[in-house]
Amino acid sequence: MGTPDFAVSALEELHKHHNVMAVFTQPDKPKNRGKKMQAPPVKECAEKYGIPVYQPLSLRKGEDAEKSLELLKQLAPDCIVVAAYGQLLPESILELPKYKCINIHASLLPKYRGAAPIQKCIIDGETESGVTTMLMAKGLDTGDMLMSRSVKITPDMTGGELHDSLAATGGELIIETLKACEEGTIKPVPQDDSLSCYAGLITKEMCRIDFSKNAIDVYNFIRGMSPSPCAYTFIGDKRLKVYFAVMTDITSDKPCGTVVNENDLTVVCGDKKCIRFTDVQGEGGKRMNTASFLNGNKLQRDTVLN
Repeated sequence: MGTPDFAVSALEELHKHHNVMAVFTQPDKPKNRGKKMQAPPVKECAEKYGIPVYQPLSLRKGEDAEKSLELLKQLAPDCIVVAAYGQLLPESILELPKYKCINIHASLLPKYRGAAPIQKCIIDGETESGVTTMLMAKGLDTGDMLMSRSVKITPDMTGGELHDSLAATGGELIIETLKACEEGTIKPVPQDDSLSCYAGLITKEMCRIDFSKNAIDVYNFIRGMSPSPCAYTFIGDKRLKVYFAVMTDITSDKPCGTVVNENDLTVVCGDKKCIRFTDVQGEGGKRMNTASFLNGNKLQRDTVLN
């Protein structure tokens, strides 16, 4: 059970090592301006291998839920592996398989429970993340931990780069976890709730850059949000997406958000230190380096981004 790109690595590995009887994923959704229906990445992967795909609207209520439960009872899987599925599972499904339902979570639990652990750990300036396999429980990411593997976060790593590293790690770790389950060597470990923190779903409004924060915090925010959902600011009434920036040695007493060098988009932050945008996208335009953007979008010195 999975939906986005993060879950594809796990499905690929499961297909190599186990008999994947079925894939459950979210329904197709309209995408971009043309609103053309697009299948989730996990569905595309499953169809490539000829694995039956099911896309119920809900597993908790309604006719879809009833049909799905009956189907799962007929399939009688040894284990249900879940990776970024996007739906909560009812207790009737959680208790169904022999080895229960095992979730692949993109953090070193109990830290960063929730929907956006990848972006949040970079935003917080963490130097390490990882993947945890866990037994699923009623709560959100609160089940007993089975295995974990850490991944180093380099100082310039983006959310997208960490995502890809964690996805690959998750695919490897779920195979190790299932092997230990079969051998009877797995030892579930309860989470210490006092050590947990929550990384909730990121909304569009939350992606706006707050230049009153210290330069290092702004820098971490930008790289954590890159490439998706992407940090942004406004030049006047035009949105500017910022995919990457670098720290500088420049300081200024000008107000937060002020462009102190109009030739390279160097901007003042709350601690009077400056960051320089290197990779941006103007409203209605394409992603490009800052020099290319400024060739067609001249700025005045002391322009204030907001």
